[in-house]
Amino acid sequence: MMRVRELEAEGVAAATIARLLSDGAVMRLSRGLYQLANADIDANHDMAEAAKRVPKGVICLTSALAYHELTDQMPRKVWMAIGLKDWPPAEHGPRLRIVRMADTLLRSDIEKHMIENVSVSMFTIPRTLVDCFRHRKSVGINVAVGALRETLRQRKATPAVIAECARKRGAWSVMAPYLETLTLDD
Repeated sequence: MMRVRELEAEGVAAATIARLLSDGAVMRLSRGLYQLANADIDANHDMAEAAKRVPKGVICLTSALAYHELTDQMPRKVWMAIGLKDWPPAEHGPRLRIVRMADTLLRSDIEKHMIENVSVSMFTIPRTLVDCFRHRKSVGINVAVGALRETLRQRKATPAVIAECARKRGAWSVMAPYLETLTLDD
């Protein structure tokens, strides 16, 4: 998966791209984004495409939960966090659900994952859980609690690490009752 400017930087002319499109060797995923027609498609293809379309964005909330296998929810849109002043992407390609965050929140607790040879920025598991509780009206409190329960069951994060992340991000008052209840039950 490559953008036009990346293809041009590799020496591929626009006429060559047009010829490859008409021959069926390349498919147009969205405006300015192309992929080989016979390329293997990953289950998280939409996340890779979204990362190419919004390079400063970070995969978050339900999409990050689904990637980390912490929910059985399959989001119809890719949840992506962008800065408060960033331009939202145009409406083409995979459907996006945009969440705006301050730059200090947007640039911390990020990990990189390779999906279809695309580097995808995604929030860490503890940070994703904290954000799900902070955005519980959009995501749903049942999804947030279920993801917290599944994280602890799979031992993908400890209660202490999740609590520390919640304190740093100002969500401790929202998460504390759920975290304390779940850790006492286990």
